[in-house]
Amino acid sequence: LLFVACFALYHGWKLPMGTLRSMGPGMLPISLAVMVGAGGVILIVFSIIGKTGEHMTRWSWRGMFFIVLSVAVFSFTVQRFGLIVAGPVSMMVAMLASPDIKWVEGIIFSVIMTAFCALLFKTALGLPIPVNNLW
Repeated sequence: LLFVACFALYHGWKLPMGTLRSMGPGMLPISLAVMVGAGGVILIVFSIIGKTGEHMTRWSWRGMFFIVLSVAVFSFTVQRFGLIVAGPVSMMVAMLASPDIKWVEGIIFSVIMTAFCALLFKTALGLPIPVNNLW
């Protein structure tokens, strides 16, 4: 968190801050960077003084692999096949990140979420996202 805050501060420092009555383009990134940095400092302090709690376990490489793969699958399939295909396929790949996969619930969830995203992005917001490139 401190690295992200320093990165944002470094790149947002040259933007004019403005005032609270007339905010400039640098107000939001610098404010968020300060809040993220403060959160990072708080986490560091509590991790040093707090000796109770569970120790961290090893990372799940399987989880990270399939989540990154699902993002890649979505980015490669959305332009060619549209959101109707890319959404459920990428969610099915993301489901492989968990060791206890419930396929029926996952398929139902992915179909509902894809329909919601298609209605939201295409209909409500009018964004130029391809919904159906099959025909």
